[in-house]
Amino acid sequence: MFNRVRQLRKERLMTLETLAERAGVTKSYLSKVERGQSTPSIAVSAALARALGISLDSLFADAEQLADVTVTRAAERQWLTPEDEAGSRYEGIALQASTKQMTPFMLYPPHDAGPVPFRDHPGEEFLFVHHGRAELFFPSRSVVLEPGDSVYFKATTPHKVRSLGPERAALLLTICDDRSVPDTPHPHLP
Repeated sequence: MFNRVRQLRKERLMTLETLAERAGVTKSYLSKVERGQSTPSIAVSAALARALGISLDSLFADAEQLADVTVTRAAERQWLTPEDEAGSRYEGIALQASTKQMTPFMLYPPHDAGPVPFRDHPGEEFLFVHHGRAELFFPSRSVVLEPGDSVYFKATTPHKVRSLGPERAALLLTICDDRSVPDTPHPHLP
């Protein structure tokens, strides 16, 4: 993803400063992302995609690889965050799908959500607990989710999630970005 952000930025003749401003992040943070020294959250990735005028998936797949029908085998899922990531870990699903309204991921939330900031972004989210137990936090309440449970919510509601139990939970996360919303900075995001 890191080289992809730089490549897309340069293809659009955008400076680092311009893209950072449009995505609502600092220039130094964006530079770290482009050099592979920092991994953006899904919300920041979505903001970068909007600022670049592309779908979120296009950050993770080359345009030549995009297809109308995409099968992602379990062993072929691509890690989008480093293995030693202390926060949530993400695996990309259907990265080569061309024109889609939803972006699916496998999400493996951390056990300690305390230091993780609440996230919000335009659009909607759907979470399905595939394995383990998880707790989804909103500012005013939390919801414990068991295997097979799901939750659908407006992603503009600040939220974060943590794993419960000895192993990280495995959740299917689907994001439907609201492309009608103009780019808005996320001052609370790195």
